Amino acid sequence: MDNKIFEPGTESPYTSLPIADRRHARHLLFMWRLGLGLPLFFLALCACNATQAALSVAQASKGSETSRIWMSVGEHRFSITLADTDAAHAFAAMLPLALDMEELNGNEKHGELLKGLPTNASQSGTIRNGDLLLWGARTVVVFYRTFDSPYSYTRLGRIDDPSSLAQTLGRGNVQMTFFKD
Repeated sequence: MDNKIFEPGTESPYTSLPIADRRHARHLLFMWRLGLGLPLFFLALCACNATQAALSVAQASKGSETSRIWMSVGEHRFSITLADTDAAHAFAAMLPLALDMEELNGNEKHGELLKGLPTNASQSGTIRNGDLLLWGARTVVVFYRTFDSPYSYTRLGRIDDPSSLAQTLGRGNVQMTFFKD
């Protein structure tokens, strides 16, 4: 591009732009020619990056506070990473919560909530050892065996290390306490 200054009404490379954009483009070109374009560009870029970095840190710390809860059964404690679902957020808002969990089918413990949670059920096909799911709007289910299932559940979360879950839960009914640290 040459250094020719374009006056209003004369042909310029900006002619195809709307009038407001032409003024803005001419202003940016003027600032660039004064030697201010590059420093202003980097200043704006740094400000945007600093703002985005601060937001990311805030969201990460907020996410870590709300994305991890705990479940205790007797002396045993399990960490649970919550799913990013409305149901999981509503469940976390109810904590601390103690539930009497009944044995069912040799693969799960389930307990009823006093209040329903938002649902967004889907069929996963395979239920995994350590899945924390919601059946309907009020039944919390902790699975301690992996198996295929045709049923639909709303995901609440997943136990981070379910390796000792089946042994800890045993074959009968148990009381589970869900809480935030």
